[in-house]
Amino acid sequence: MGGQYRITGDKYPRMRPPRRHGRLVAAVVASVAVLGLIGWGTLQLIDVFTGGGDKPAAAGSARCRTKTAAAPAAQVKPQPRPGQITVNVYNATRRTGLAKSTADELRKRGFRIGKVGNASKQFDKKVRGTGILLGSAAAQDTSLPVLGTQLGGAEPRADARKGTDVDLILGDGFRGLTKQPAADQALTALTAPEPTAPTKKNC
Repeated sequence: MGGQYRITGDKYPRMRPPRRHGRLVAAVVASVAVLGLIGWGTLQLIDVFTGGGDKPAAAGSARCRTKTAAAPAAQVKPQPRPGQITVNVYNATRRTGLAKSTADELRKRGFRIGKVGNASKQFDKKVRGTGILLGSAAAQDTSLPVLGTQLGGAEPRADARKGTDVDLILGDGFRGLTKQPAADQALTALTAPEPTAPTKKNC
């Protein structure tokens, strides 16, 4: 070639810029770092949505055991004692002396005795069963069940009385009070604590 510029020697001049290896290495390192961050973030999201591993589950189980171990205290049924109940004993049968002998036996068993005599016209000669337990509406769940332990098969009824005393009206089917051992057992069962419901697990 002629002119001002001449090629001398046995090497040709470079026609392209030199490769930049530094930038390529930096790009590779950056890509690896980004991929690592993406993978770590994915693992964190999986932990969040799956409950965070075994340790929280174990802690939850401990809380469940604590809740189920604490059972509520049993509730005792509030019932009056025989000495707190006044019983009027009436005879609605044709047999004489039945009201007095029954009242004497109830007194021995701890009940307070009020009036003793023949039943009123409303019940006289009209009670076919064992007897009738008569009291106020409030006595249906208190005094009458306690008295009922002494006379099986008696029919509880409510009237409009205001007092706390109750009536025992003896009927044609009456053959005597329940034997005292059985009556005592029934009275104990009546006042026994109520069973508690099982505690529900909330986990």
